[in-house]
Amino acid sequence: MSEAPEIRASDAERERVADELRAHAGEGRLDVDELDERLKAAYAARTRADLQVLTADLPAPPPPKPKPPSVRERGLGLLELGGGYVGMMVLLIAIWAVTGAGYFWPIWPAIGWGLALLTGTNVFRHRR
Repeated sequence: MSEAPEIRASDAERERVADELRAHAGEGRLDVDELDERLKAAYAARTRADLQVLTADLPAPPPPKPKPPSVRERGLGLLELGGGYVGMMVLLIAIWAVTGAGYFWPIWPAIGWGLALLTGTNVFRHRR
């Protein structure tokens, strides 16, 4: 907004300044009378310079907090995969036990998945 102060202010810019003034009042920087006075001036402002004057003596708002990375962005960690590994092995062993407990076939998925975990290969990570 400071690039061209002589340009006329939009409704969105007036509303943004009004929200900023309300936030400063909520933090105790402006009393009720001063907030009311500045809000009236904000809604009556014609140019960006008129809006800048209203917040010139107030600190800039803090930058927005960065959002945490999504599961896809950070991939699956060893702990997450390890928990899934143990759960799946328990499930496979339960199936093996319920179906007659003959040849211990769950050893093969246990070895394959276990080696992948130990070597750090993440077959579930999406390639970009």
